[in-house]
Amino acid sequence: MWGELEFLLVDLPPGTGDAQLTIVQTMPLDGAIVITTPQIAAYNVARRGATMFGKVNVPILGVVENMSFLELPSSEERHYLFGKGGGEITALDLDTKLLGQIPLYEGIRVGCDNGTINRKRKPEQQP
Repeated sequence: MWGELEFLLVDLPPGTGDAQLTIVQTMPLDGAIVITTPQIAAYNVARRGATMFGKVNVPILGVVENMSFLELPSSEERHYLFGKGGGEITALDLDTKLLGQIPLYEGIRVGCDNGTINRKRKPEQQP
């Protein structure tokens, strides 16, 4: 139904690996990107899901850490509200690389609430 695709990203729920197994049985995969947050509980769950991909020979392309920090516009000081280092630990444990760390950003939250993101405005200018 999608036609010819270069990429298809599928957001899977955390868990034991059942969703990963279902995807592998349904379509061929070239690789998986693991998303985690900095908390210990989150990266433990992310590693469990990634382990299932390893068991069915789907390579892990890397790890992305979401909600890594909050940077205050007034000071550019980073606050690690959910801890620090979960993405790095996950990448090391999975023998892959940390692809990036995504900060908490109010503009994304506002855009999601409104169904759009205006990239030209700063978060404090969002309606």
